[in-house]
Amino acid sequence: MPTREVVIGSSVGLHARPASDLARNAKESGHTVKIGRPGETAVDARSILAIISLGVKKGERVYLDVEGEHSEDVLNSLSEMLTNSE
Repeated sequence: MPTREVVIGSSVGLHARPASDLARNAKESGHTVKIGRPGETAVDARSILAIISLGVKKGERVYLDVEGEHSEDVLNSLSEMLTNSE
């Protein structure tokens, strides 16, 4: 399962629209996707409520885990989205 650390680029962190975008893209990928802070338990990135419950702010580091076929491609796409979102 590939894992990557990502710095959140959105000015509102992972709240509302960025969380919704991540959950939607994770679901659409068909993969198991987890997100969490380093050293903490990861949550299901396909759930907007789970993502928002993390309370992640702009500039914070999180890690993404993606499980499934072609998981590296999904990881690249989600990482880019989180890093570049405004």
